Amino acid sequence: MDYAPPPLDCVSELLSPSIVIFRDRVIANIDRMIKMAGGAHRLRPHVKTHKMAEVVRLCEAAGIHQHKCATIAEAEMTAAAGGRDVLMSYPLVGPNIWRFIKLQRSYGNTKFAALVDDLDMVGQIAEAARRHDTKIALYLDVDLGMNRTGIAPGDKAFAIYKAIVESPSLIAAGLHGYDGHIRDEKLEQRKATARPGQESILALRDKLVAAGLPVPSLVLGGSPSFPTHFVLDDPTIQCSPGTLVFNDSGYGSRYEDLPFPPAVYLLTRVVSRPGTDRLCLDLGHKAVAADPAPPRARILALPDAEPLGQSEEHLVIRCSDPGKFPVGTPLWAVPSHICPTVALHNWAYVAENGKLIGRWDVTARGRVISI
Repeated sequence: MDYAPPPLDCVSELLSPSIVIFRDRVIANIDRMIKMAGGAHRLRPHVKTHKMAEVVRLCEAAGIHQHKCATIAEAEMTAAAGGRDVLMSYPLVGPNIWRFIKLQRSYGNTKFAALVDDLDMVGQIAEAARRHDTKIALYLDVDLGMNRTGIAPGDKAFAIYKAIVESPSLIAAGLHGYDGHIRDEKLEQRKATARPGQESILALRDKLVAAGLPVPSLVLGGSPSFPTHFVLDDPTIQCSPGTLVFNDSGYGSRYEDLPFPPAVYLLTRVVSRPGTDRLCLDLGHKAVAADPAPPRARILALPDAEPLGQSEEHLVIRCSDPGKFPVGTPLWAVPSHICPTVALHNWAYVAENGKLIGRWDVTARGRVISI
């Protein structure tokens, strides 16, 4: 993977730490996803990676009209940006049920759906929809082996889906399965690991259809398993990569079959040289996601950098020749995990053709926008 950023003529004027989006690379990555999937209709990208209205609009302009999200705020951001079809891939519980109903009423031009994996919740959601004189579309969340949410694809799953179909205030939208536990480095091994989950959810689908129950679509996978699902010859399958629109060094260094160059970079600066073999950067864990083990970012000009310590606003690294980097030196870095990194920032710089063209708000980084 080539991690070099495109040229940019105003780096010295940019604040740090900050994130910089290269718009042309975002567009290229969207196009690459479409080509790999075999068409925009086979994609339902997850907006959690970017949480930005402008990226939703770029997807829509490219022909991607189906989107996936995890929060009400992300769903609202996507709808407000013109997203035509939004799946909130998270169970509706508590106040989020009435928030979801309000969301549907507020954005009548957008088709919404949510997940369920519990029979009691089917009843609660159905009753809430009935009381508000509306209908809610639900996907049955099927556990493909991650053991996080979802129900095993057996008799209980069949009964829950049947209850959705039979409720006059619900719409059975299909089946959803996320296999984020599949992280094999080699594609052939990833395919082999994904196969049991694929076979189990397809068998459940076939059983439901044989019983006369409609199963309009299957929403499968994330970014690492994306290539294992788009190869299936089934027009009802929608794939849900998220990270790939921006990509990061975590996936970039691991998956050779996902050739998506980084579209987002961290800009950091040397703020101190606390010794003869180390530098301190303004890249603390309030600027770059702290969930991966160190190193949490690939510092491009310092390939031998060894992280020694990170706090809220500081990153101390050991390197071979710190004298080459005076205090104030700007440095590019690629985060290991882009999704939570973006969520740490209120906005991002945007560049194209070597020029800074503006800023994009990370609109859905919070839990509430207006609903």
